[in-house]
Amino acid sequence: MVKSSFSHVRAWVFDLDNTLYPPDVALFGQIEILMTNYVAETLKIDHAEANSLRDHYWKNYGTTLAGLMAEHDIDPDPFLIAVHDIDFSVLPPAPELADMIRALPGRKIVYTNGTAPYAQNVLAVRALDGVFDAVYGVEHAGYLPKPEQMAFETVFALDNLSPKHGAMFEDDIRNLVAPHAMGMRTVLVTPKPEYNNHIHHHTSDLTAFLSQLV
Repeated sequence: MVKSSFSHVRAWVFDLDNTLYPPDVALFGQIEILMTNYVAETLKIDHAEANSLRDHYWKNYGTTLAGLMAEHDIDPDPFLIAVHDIDFSVLPPAPELADMIRALPGRKIVYTNGTAPYAQNVLAVRALDGVFDAVYGVEHAGYLPKPEQMAFETVFALDNLSPKHGAMFEDDIRNLVAPHAMGMRTVLVTPKPEYNNHIHHHTSDLTAFLSQLV
């Protein structure tokens, strides 16, 4: 039954962080620390205030970067370079996940609010390099982040991707609103289920879920 609901899908879009690796891996936590440091140093505020502001921008703008650009007109590239300078060795390889994604019928892409080079580093350590047809980062959407629909439209236009024949896999429920509105099949990838009209499926185990589709 699950497989039949994806029978029309020929474009498989995966978020990166906490989607293509489990959230209990201490990776994004490293990035949050670096973002807090960057906010503190750039705005000349203490770390407690910087951490609160980082979270505030994420909640209200989609990403910390978007908030910094909107309210402080910062240059995005130095920020993105600084916050993605992390230790990738904490990531375990995922050969079974690679096999499941490779077996999906059609085009497979990664679309992240991080950068494409950062995503490539994650994929390499996870043994997922060579599995995807394309990797897109926030830079490909002109630094406009998910959940903005225009960000999705920009990236999908670059890829010549038809949303009505696509599926989107995401850990952030906000980032599935636009894909659902565009006609995509939506899958929320989180340990704890959340229910909303724009969520078609939920899984806490991406590999197991994909095994039902191939």
